[in-house]
Amino acid sequence: MNWLIAILQTTLFVLLAPLLAGWVKCCKCRLQNRKAPSVFQPYRDLLKLNCKQPVVAEQASWLFTKAPYIIFSATVLAATVVPFIAVDLPTSASADVIVMVGFFAFARFFLPLAGLDVGTAFGGMGSSREMTISSLAEPAMLMAIFTLTMTASTTNLSFAITHVLNEGLVLRPSFVFALAALTLVAVAETGRIPVDNPATHLELTMIHEAMILEYSGRHLALIEWASQLKLMLYGVLIANIFFPWGIAEAFSMQALAYGLLAIIGKLALLAIFLAIAETLVAKMRLFRVQEFLSFAYLLGLLGLLSHIILEAAR
Repeated sequence: MNWLIAILQTTLFVLLAPLLAGWVKCCKCRLQNRKAPSVFQPYRDLLKLNCKQPVVAEQASWLFTKAPYIIFSATVLAATVVPFIAVDLPTSASADVIVMVGFFAFARFFLPLAGLDVGTAFGGMGSSREMTISSLAEPAMLMAIFTLTMTASTTNLSFAITHVLNEGLVLRPSFVFALAALTLVAVAETGRIPVDNPATHLELTMIHEAMILEYSGRHLALIEWASQLKLMLYGVLIANIFFPWGIAEAFSMQALAYGLLAIIGKLALLAIFLAIAETLVAKMRLFRVQEFLSFAYLLGLLGLLSHIILEAAR
């Protein structure tokens, strides 16, 4: 039964990711006084792309065609690590923050390689920018997550969330810094404004879109789905690590249903905040991104130091 719940949790993760992306787009359109598409539009887009035959360049190698499957599989494996509606599932043994970062890095390794494989100028430019941003974002993310894991004395996400739940509502300065740092990293890693604009194809501003410009059909569908899943992964991390109330600790139907409703509500609120931020903030220049992520690293470091100082004062 526990394994069935774990499989159900991962399935919900994968199936609800396009819905979150559709909700963000709908909120942005409403805030910008534009007619909003249906929240189910990402599902229609994925279905349309899956029905099309992919077009592959003549000089593309096997890496170009296999990379979408590898990227999507690695992102799904990362989803199995993050607690979604319940903790203490059989997958909790592997729910380690280092494992999650490893899956992210594995997917990120193949995406720039695929962008470079065809040999276009846009692919090389996007891959170079992606690796630059990733090299700055990963240390900041680890610093933010380690603040939580030092509080719970474990790098296991499930155990850390349970520890925060058992301690109750406690105001920790370290968590405030870590939350701000992880939010900035999530914006950069998912290619949102002000770091990147997922809706643009302007050659001077593209980062993620430049790497996948040569993809089409089901290959493009898998990459887009993995991108939506990554956005949801960061949203669930922020919601369940810093605001874990509502997540199921028992495996009864009532507790699981309440946990599902709680995470849907928290993700909906986070999506509204993201839409408001993207509406109010303009995209920054590429050379300002390193300052943006350096600030995120500084916030994570301040969170870690404030935790150490408070523990030493006790």
